[in-house]
Order: sequence, then C-alpha cells, then structure tokens
Amino acid sequence: MKKDVHLSCASCSAVWQKSGETNCWSRDQNDKSPRPSYCPSSEHGDLIDESRNIYLGDSDDAKMANVASRVEGMCYQPVPGSDAVNARWTRVEDTIAFAKLMGYKKIGIATCVGLLEETNRLSSILSAQGLIPLSVCCKTGSIDKLIIGLKETDKIRPSTFEPACNPAAQAKLMNRAKTDLNVIVGLCVGHDILFTKYSDAPVTTLVVKDRVTGHNPVSVLYGQNFYYKRLQTQPMEITEE
Repeated sequence: MKKDVHLSCASCSAVWQKSGETNCWSRDQNDKSPRPSYCPSSEHGDLIDESRNIYLGDSDDAKMANVASRVEGMCYQPVPGSDAVNARWTRVEDTIAFAKLMGYKKIGIATCVGLLEETNRLSSILSAQGLIPLSVCCKTGSIDKLIIGLKETDKIRPSTFEPACNPAAQAKLMNRAKTDLNVIVGLCVGHDILFTKYSDAPVTTLVVKDRVTGHNPVSVLYGQNFYYKRLQTQPMEITEE
C-alpha cells in the first residue's frame, strides 16, 4: 500500500519561535537546529536532490532561480554598524527588477475590471522603467454567466446582465501578443488558476483579490483579527441553491 505523503512545514513555526531559526534557515551550517521528525528533507531527499538539479546549468528555469535569488538579496540593505538589514523595495520594484534582469520587455497585466485604475498606474510605472505593458481585463468578451451554466440566483445582482470572467481569453491574448512575463492584478480565486494554466509566459502575482481586506489576505491570519478567530471556530457554510 502506498504511503501517504505528509507535508507540514507550517509546524516548524514552533521551532522558529523557540530558537530563531530552523534546519533549513540557519546562519551556521555547522550548528543547525535539528530537523523535526516531519521534515520533508528527511523523508523525501530524492525530490530535494531532483529539484536542486533544476537550478543548475543554463536552462530558463536555472536562470529564473538565479535571478529571483539575486533580486531577493537586492530587496534588502544592510544597516551600518549592525548585522540587521532593512527591506527597501516594494513588490512592484521587485517585479521590475526581476523583469529587467531576465531580459523581459513585454509585460502582460491580467487585471480585474475593478482594478483598472491601479492597472493604469502600474502601466505608467512600467513604461517609465522602459518596459512595454499590455493589459487585458477579466471581463473581456462579455460572456453571459448564464451561458457557462450559472443560474440567475448565482449572480451578484440577479435579473441583470453579468459577464463571466474570461481568464483563458486573457491568457490567449497575451500569448498572441507574445508577452515575456504576465502579472496578475486582482484576479479571483480560480480565475487566476485558469489564467496561469493557459499562459505561455511565466506568471507572477502583484495583487491578490480579497474584497474584504482591501486585497491584503494575510491580515486574516493575524491573531487579533476577527476573521482569523471566526474561521478557527466556525465552519464556513457554503450553500447551493
């Protein structure tokens, strides 16, 4: 019988809080924290080795890994007279640096219709940085939600016309334009998955859709947050008409 694969790096937060480091993240490789019994590096060393080989050589994936790590280092600056570092770049700056170091020129923006103003501002920034922005709205094609099997009661406003999001078209339009990198700006859960699936170019996310938190979903995970407590104690009720 095939053994279930159990992955729980989230549990390592207890180790981090206790010692300030984990086996994976330690400044002294000769005096590292021990691996927890559930550490995937122990039970799945074959996959660790296999993945390491992806980053070696001259492949596009190897270059991407190299550039991503370089950008990570550039995002911080040392504090003089201290071993502390300060973050200095926003996600927008990270994305621009990554694109430039990769040699990308055409940057596709798969945007939510509710974030067109933000996308316009992003486009202006990318243009000012010597990049070529191309943006496609999620509602492109204006496909009636009823056509894809929804009922009137599934709409946000029943008995009105509501177009369905069209992430496959967003991706295919980007493909036809031959974008080098695509950036997601506020696509819904599921629509972002479909966009990524159909995109020929690599995809990164700049804005994650979260209608309640002002597109800051991590706020739900903080201990004093109402949503964090509610989701820990009350099951979500998802009803189908």
